[in-house]
Amino acid sequence: MLFELLFPFAEDFIGFNLLRFPTFRAGGALITALIICLLLGPAVIRWLKRKQGEGQPIRDDGPESHLKKVGTPTMGGVLILLSVGVSTFLWMRFDAEYVWAIMIVTIGFGALGFYDDYQKLTKRSTDGMPGKLKLAGQIIISFMATYWLMRLGWAEEATITAKGLEAPDIATGLAFPFVKDYLIHLGWFFLPFAAFVMIGASNAVNLTDGLDGLAIVPIMMAAGVFALIAYFAGNAVFAKWLQINHLPGSGELAIFCAALIGAGLGFLWFNAPPAMVFMGDTGSLSMGGALGAIAVAVKHEIVLAIVGGLFVLETLSVIIQVISFKMTGKRVFRMAPIHHHFEQKGWKEETVVVRFWIIAAILAIIGLATLKLR
Repeated sequence: MLFELLFPFAEDFIGFNLLRFPTFRAGGALITALIICLLLGPAVIRWLKRKQGEGQPIRDDGPESHLKKVGTPTMGGVLILLSVGVSTFLWMRFDAEYVWAIMIVTIGFGALGFYDDYQKLTKRSTDGMPGKLKLAGQIIISFMATYWLMRLGWAEEATITAKGLEAPDIATGLAFPFVKDYLIHLGWFFLPFAAFVMIGASNAVNLTDGLDGLAIVPIMMAAGVFALIAYFAGNAVFAKWLQINHLPGSGELAIFCAALIGAGLGFLWFNAPPAMVFMGDTGSLSMGGALGAIAVAVKHEIVLAIVGGLFVLETLSVIIQVISFKMTGKRVFRMAPIHHHFEQKGWKEETVVVRFWIIAAILAIIGLATLKLR
């Protein structure tokens, strides 16, 4: 909004010329989201406590140390969504279709998460909305966003072809890290593949969100990596230098990612151990879905599996535990997801959280390194 309002006056006020640069607006989005989150946080937490009473239901079969968290309100993801939404709206360009497509996933998955949290609170149970209903909603939202992204790709391919050049398969191609100028043409199969990435990322973050501060920091790390990737992909010079697909307009996603980092920092202020509020499914489903959608938009779906390797590890631990128990009647881990396994082994919650942050940071660095190792 600020770009549309102020940039036309750049000739009269030279300072407004800074709005041309996505990097400047990304910095503004980060600071704005942080301030909004810190200012609104106390009021939102008080409102959630007043509405929820006993707070988020705690699993009976979970670690005993979690029983002291009874009464902590959930749905803190509302604060993140509000901060990200307002900040992005202020600093993005309104013609940035990539951002609007990602916002569909973020808000849509957030709405599903909100309803899921509401069901848990009203039923006073850890079981929320039916899994099939949640999955159906995620599929519909993912398909809508993916088709929009595919249309943007087709438009860019048409523009390149009109110049007499051979256009890469931007719309439905799958790129691989460590390999330059190579795309696997998926055709219409790209639609379910992209949906799988978005839904998988969403549910993976949801599984990771089990300890105070555990999920939000890796989310911010992943957002930071994809802010850089989006900016580089949107810049023709950097895209050519790094030998990645040039996606005009995708640089605006850096504003969204920066807003996510700012909101994450603000939320961590209240979510740090001992947490004053949990993000709930409202936050975890929306933030995970957003990361998955951004990865699809900038053609770095496989890199997301590296950058978000901690989320993958948490998900695999649950899958392995379920398969093992059904086939052999034995559990591989003392408790799944895997962060609970280490709690059961005697690690303090803060120790698990910080060590998992370190793992997430290492994986984020490795994922970022794929930009040059081609």
